[in-house]
Amino acid sequence: MTLQGKTLFVSGGSRGIGLEIAIHAARAGANVIIAAKTAEANPKLEGTIYSAAAAIEAAGGKCLPLQVDIREEVQVAEAVLRGAEHFGGIDILVNNASAISLTGTEATPIKRFDLMFGVNVRGTFVCTQACLPYLKKSAQAGRNPHVLTLAPPLNMDSRWFAPHTAYTMAKYGMSMCVLGHAAEFKSYGIAVNALWPRTVIQTAALQMIPGILPEHCRTPAIMADAAFFILESDARADANTGNFYIDEQVLRAHGVTDLEPYSVVPGSKKLLPDLFL
Repeated sequence: MTLQGKTLFVSGGSRGIGLEIAIHAARAGANVIIAAKTAEANPKLEGTIYSAAAAIEAAGGKCLPLQVDIREEVQVAEAVLRGAEHFGGIDILVNNASAISLTGTEATPIKRFDLMFGVNVRGTFVCTQACLPYLKKSAQAGRNPHVLTLAPPLNMDSRWFAPHTAYTMAKYGMSMCVLGHAAEFKSYGIAVNALWPRTVIQTAALQMIPGILPEHCRTPAIMADAAFFILESDARADANTGNFYIDEQVLRAHGVTDLEPYSVVPGSKKLLPDLFL
């Protein structure tokens, strides 16, 4: 199945992995609704909804950039409605937006705790709920709808919680949405999956992780390529929903064995595993 003519709603897609997924879809002829907060350039943080739209359209797709705080359900509902009216529906939701703070309990301000839960858990749920009516229509029309959430496999080992309990709970909240919604939406013909990187990916989020160097990282392209294979899979097939995919595993399953081109520093032997793996 192809992404040609399909419409994606991408949360937080003004930069990083979300933008890379959007650009990859655009190369296949997809339409993209970018729902993110950044509308004005920030010297400390590259990318706005408008620069993202320009990159998406340069790649061959069509884009509707919308300034949205996904913690606000009214803003999300309005963005989903505008996007659906603009492109004639929504076929794919990419829950990419996320907030991070790798801090222990004493070092995590409650304001940051609320931000992580508001964006990661609430935002994922709100976007999914708002897009669901359109995803159901997409399924009824045989357009192969998917929800893809950037979230890790669930693992209740305390070593993933102890260093940053609040962040782990917030990310696992996204993972639990995948687990529940995959089963809930299966009868509709909507596939729901998670995708997570095997290694650290070079994105703006690395500003929150001291000591990570370019030679430790892969580019967002590896996640976009893996997402492409997932989003083109048959949403009605039992094997293609409810999965917690790892980027490397997806690529190898589709015959991509040379992962060297994804290294930020070619030839680097210092790639670091990402959190939760």
